[in-house]
Amino acid sequence: MERNDALALLRKYNGEPFHIMHGLTVEGVMRWYAQEMGYGDEADFWGLVGLLHDVDFEKYPEQHCKKAPELLKEINASDEFIHAVVCHGYGICVDVAPEHQMEKVLYAADELTGLIWAAAQMRPSKSTKDMEVKSLKKKFKDKRFAAGCSRDVIEKGAAVLGWDLNELFEKTILAMRSCEDQVHEECLALTGVEK
Repeated sequence: MERNDALALLRKYNGEPFHIMHGLTVEGVMRWYAQEMGYGDEADFWGLVGLLHDVDFEKYPEQHCKKAPELLKEINASDEFIHAVVCHGYGICVDVAPEHQMEKVLYAADELTGLIWAAAQMRPSKSTKDMEVKSLKKKFKDKRFAAGCSRDVIEKGAAVLGWDLNELFEKTILAMRSCEDQVHEECLALTGVEK
């Protein structure tokens, strides 16, 4: 699968700049994790799964992770790719469990990227580059802050990986830092909207 095809599919079914930015962010985070965890030769696959993990969410929110296989077939996605996308909704909207290490990372990091992004917007810098785990933990404990980001899924994701929350928070902040500038540049180019 070519990235251009994946990006075109994302844009076909997602018009909201937030959804485009989230896809690009999770793509960058997944590529970082692939390198970090010794799966560098699979970084493109990990990244493209991250890019398209919510392909069906904007237009088909009631069918999230159920409509995705049909949409992904438009670009001849493999069964392995489709499984990886679908299982990030495990226990929320599907019963397909994450199995591969990459799927577990996506499950753990997806919701967390949303929480980290929301927390970054509260900072004077509006960036993850000066964010610390301690400040993120405060936001995590405040259930009213970014209430749409499931703390339960984040905790389950850390457990699936065998990590504590501190480790998941620290690594995902680093992952987001690694791609923040590129994500904002590409999002601006694609949508005309500044972060």
